Amino acid sequence: MGQRVLVVDDDPTVSDVVRRYLERADFGVRLAGDGVTALEEYRRDRPDLVVLDLMLPGIDGLEVCRRLRAQDPGLPVIMLTALGEESDRVLGLELGADDYITKPFSPRELVLRVQSVLRRIAPPPASAADDLTDGDLRVDAARRIATLRGQELALTVREFDLLVFLMRNPGRVLRRAELLEQVWGWTFGDQSTVTVHMRRLREKVEDDPAEPKRILTVWGVGYRYEYA
Repeated sequence: MGQRVLVVDDDPTVSDVVRRYLERADFGVRLAGDGVTALEEYRRDRPDLVVLDLMLPGIDGLEVCRRLRAQDPGLPVIMLTALGEESDRVLGLELGADDYITKPFSPRELVLRVQSVLRRIAPPPASAADDLTDGDLRVDAARRIATLRGQELALTVREFDLLVFLMRNPGRVLRRAELLEQVWGWTFGDQSTVTVHMRRLREKVEDDPAEPKRILTVWGVGYRYEYA
């Protein structure tokens, strides 16, 4: 088996289907049916990615996501949400989930999402273009390390990818739809995902997120990155 995925869902039918599809794609899979078991499985196995349902008995998915992020900021998390749970989905993104998929969903689509997220964290061959510097903000794209004033930033997979894409396209107005396609690999989707991740990223790279100097909003259009 290849990379390891922890699937957290209290519906055994959903878990079993997801497990079978992931195993066919050569992933090692562990299952958890509630939040407490999910945290225990994470500590025991340290998976490469977590597929996490928001509606769980005991500790809900949002709290599980919060605790996982506290332990491992770089752990990829894909949320499973019901159609009507937009507020919970946004909150999950605020807590650092990298991606989401809405129930009912295609197991093949979920496998593609898992592969997409994990592919992004696989280190490419190093080159000089992998080093990005903006004053006291330094990014090593090949090693997936970002530092601000010498301190490593706790960025999620999508936050890191978003920062790299912005820094590689300075001064250009980037529409939310373009960011969804280039960073998330989505040709369609909820553009509020971009808004939430941009807000989280500003909190980590700006001295004053309310008055950003690097990541600027172009109202009604998108965002622009400005080097100091």
